Amino acid sequence: MDIGKTIISLRTAGGMSQNELADLLFVSRTLISKWESGIRRPDLPMIERIAAAFDVPVERIADKNDLIFKELSECVPPEAQIPEEQLPELLNAFLRGLSSKNADIFLQRYYFLRPASEIAADFGMGENHIRSILSKTRKKLKNYLKEAKNGRKEFV
Repeated sequence: MDIGKTIISLRTAGGMSQNELADLLFVSRTLISKWESGIRRPDLPMIERIAAAFDVPVERIADKNDLIFKELSECVPPEAQIPEEQLPELLNAFLRGLSSKNADIFLQRYYFLRPASEIAADFGMGENHIRSILSKTRKKLKNYLKEAKNGRKEFV
């Protein structure tokens, strides 16, 4: 799926210029141009905003599962060579170390593949707050996996 071509198609079908879309999304026209030409690719939260702007499902723009898993894969340090069979145990141990709220938010996003906007509504929080929690939790997971790889964390 070519995200850039899809954005062009949605934008032109809606009679919108790059400047108008940029203003609507609070980004620069240059960034819109880079997305449309394929030089850059919007991240999942931005794709969710683009989909909302055009009132289309995220899947019309990009494969949501691929984007969510890409977001999560960034937590695994490139140098980490943790055996695949140990990852579930490490993830479970990591989740047990989080507050129940943060663990639930993490699972809602990465296990149930729910958008941040829905999670925010369920928790009675702002979407930006949910995104912040998820970002901090991904950083904690990355550090946790680095420590596990370096032998400073026990494999459960």
